[in-house]
Amino acid sequence: MSIKRSEHIMALSRDHHAGLLFGWKIKEGLKRSVPFWRINKYISYFWKAHLKSHFEEEEQLLFCLMDNELTRKAQKEHDELAAWVLLANNGGLRTADEYIFFAELLTSHIRFEERELFPYLETELPPETLECVGESLARLHQTPFTDAYEDEFWVDEHKKKGGIKP
Repeated sequence: MSIKRSEHIMALSRDHHAGLLFGWKIKEGLKRSVPFWRINKYISYFWKAHLKSHFEEEEQLLFCLMDNELTRKAQKEHDELAAWVLLANNGGLRTADEYIFFAELLTSHIRFEERELFPYLETELPPETLECVGESLARLHQTPFTDAYEDEFWVDEHKKKGGIKP
């Protein structure tokens, strides 16, 4: 079932799709026994190229508009995810389970925002406030994010090369 999203915060939902793919790619890399250092490089890239600014946009454009249990939970999860990224960047993730936990934490956070926080904000914030948020997001998202990371460790090598040869 598809969730109807306000046009004013649709850019954040598109970002969430990129975040879900990010988590999936981490898990695929683990399935393919990709060395952790390669996954760490991708985590660092994705954080700098996308996730950090996405978190900042949500915090500065939405979370600050209401102080309640839902926005505090979202902020706490942002902080926790940022700490995991820092840990990965410093070589502190040492097991596949830790990478899986990180990817699932991000997925769970995105689902929370999409299924609980955003619907709540869409009903509780005045339409003119949502419109202002939408205008800000439109300025910030003139070019959609494209994951241009070159080391596609999550792709099956045989598929990359055009299939398995007999």
